[in-house]
Amino acid sequence: MYAQKDVLVVMALPEEGGKLLLDAGAKLLYTGLGKVNAAYALTREIYRHRPLLVLNLGTAGSKLFAQGEAVACTRFIQRDMDVSALGFKPFETPFEESPTVLTHKPMFHHLPVATCGTGDSFETSHNQDVSEVVDMEAYALAKVCWLEGVDFACVKYISDGADEHASHHWQTNIKSAGQLFLEVYRNILNPVL
Repeated sequence: MYAQKDVLVVMALPEEGGKLLLDAGAKLLYTGLGKVNAAYALTREIYRHRPLLVLNLGTAGSKLFAQGEAVACTRFIQRDMDVSALGFKPFETPFEESPTVLTHKPMFHHLPVATCGTGDSFETSHNQDVSEVVDMEAYALAKVCWLEGVDFACVKYISDGADEHASHHWQTNIKSAGQLFLEVYRNILNPVL
């Protein structure tokens, strides 16, 4: 259980439901889209206010989970990191000691758990071989927290099937994410066991 003052909620965009969280008193950071924006914004905020927990709430695509479902992500890969031409494994960042798959402790035991594949593209042809959900920021946020020793939790609202209809479904379903994220936020303050 975390005190409200110790939790930083991180989202890419206000459209993902931030107003309800702000009205509930959440400390909220919007990063913008993509890994670079996410890493930069979160790193600055950690150095300014040092939260005990970073809670990433956002939308994601999945062919496995149903649209409208909440999924707790505890494992993260960088799905667009590929230096295999130089002999490295797919998703491995060469010449550094961080693991290829970042793992953070589970905090939402009542939700299904998934691996999140993050990349700087809006996925419309998701292959489930490596990750069950795809997004554009979570790996970067998870890595900053891993490097800085800050607790990290991530819940994704499945907005689309990461397929040829993804852009339409995301635009339609994003409107329903806010209420779900408010429940997730309240749960981190008063956990469901």
